Amino acid sequence: MKPDIANIPPHVVHNQTATMLEIGTNLLTHTAEQTRKLNVVEAKVLNQTSRIEIQLLENSLSTNKLEKELLLQTTEISQLRAKNSRLESKVQKLESQQRGELEGMKEEKNRLQSVVRTQMAAIDALERQLRVASSNNTALQRQQAQLMESVHTLINMVATTTGSPPRTQVWRDCADAYKSGYSVSGLYHIYIGNRSEPVYCDMETAGGGWTVFQRRFNGSVDFQRSWREYKMGFGDVLGEHWLGNEALFLLTSQGQYSLRVELKDWEGNPAHSQYDRFTLTNERQQYRLYLRGYSGTAGTQSSLASHGTSFSTRDQDNDNCDHCKCALMLTGGWWFDACGFSNLNGIYYTVGHNIRKLNGIKWHHFRGPSYSLRSTSMMVRPYDF
Repeated sequence: MKPDIANIPPHVVHNQTATMLEIGTNLLTHTAEQTRKLNVVEAKVLNQTSRIEIQLLENSLSTNKLEKELLLQTTEISQLRAKNSRLESKVQKLESQQRGELEGMKEEKNRLQSVVRTQMAAIDALERQLRVASSNNTALQRQQAQLMESVHTLINMVATTTGSPPRTQVWRDCADAYKSGYSVSGLYHIYIGNRSEPVYCDMETAGGGWTVFQRRFNGSVDFQRSWREYKMGFGDVLGEHWLGNEALFLLTSQGQYSLRVELKDWEGNPAHSQYDRFTLTNERQQYRLYLRGYSGTAGTQSSLASHGTSFSTRDQDNDNCDHCKCALMLTGGWWFDACGFSNLNGIYYTVGHNIRKLNGIKWHHFRGPSYSLRSTSMMVRPYDF
């Protein structure tokens, strides 16, 4: 064998050695490349592993935070449950107390209703007594008027027996009678339109001499009347009455007249409104009312329209309200304007029932728009009295 090797030519050995070296070099180069690639892959794996570890750490922190928040929420829920339990206990206690108070209030309400019924019965009895007393008062006033007529007759008889000529009394109004020496309030006869008319004369208020054309004080006369009834007049001159628009027109056409309105509320407070000039037109002009020169204690301004307001009744609507009929809504006959601030001919409401009554006897600037008054009177007197 050795001889064979020894016999190999040197250049062949050299070539083989070079080939082997080349192969070895290639292997080393390939190994180095593989090592480099392995290092790159290892670096990528390490980077990926680091990122995963970081994410795991972040997730762990988030989990810990969520666990803490969950624990906090659980604690708050427990506290809220405890608070809710306390509130439920308080609510149950309050409901129990309120049930007891409600029962007590119901008993008190029943007791008050019983008291109210008793008081209403007492009020009704007092109203009946008031009507009887008013009726008796009217009878007494009639007797007074009869006595006055008897006195007048006796005076005339005495004048006749002493040789003096008999006097025939022809009075134009109550002021004329007052100036003739008659100073007692009551029934008088005056000439209106060439006809003797019974009227009530107020000889005491503000110097006397007033011819009364409206009186209300007990609700005994119904003032829900027609145009003709308000024109001709109704009621009892010695009690509640309306003299009549025609008579009032004829009376005040004799000269310049003043108007006085006397009012009283259910608390006994008196008030008045006075107008220096009072003018009433005829029926053809719807008995229009004109007033001037207001004064008085029933408000700082007039509650009665003063600029030529027509008279209206339930069957003749002359008011200034375009979409309503004041005489039907507020009742009675009156100078309503656009329903306005007054109506002394409304429904008569007794005490206890006179509040919040828009259709009652009202004078806005005295007791407001819905307080129904106790008594009223309207009267005229010559301006130069």
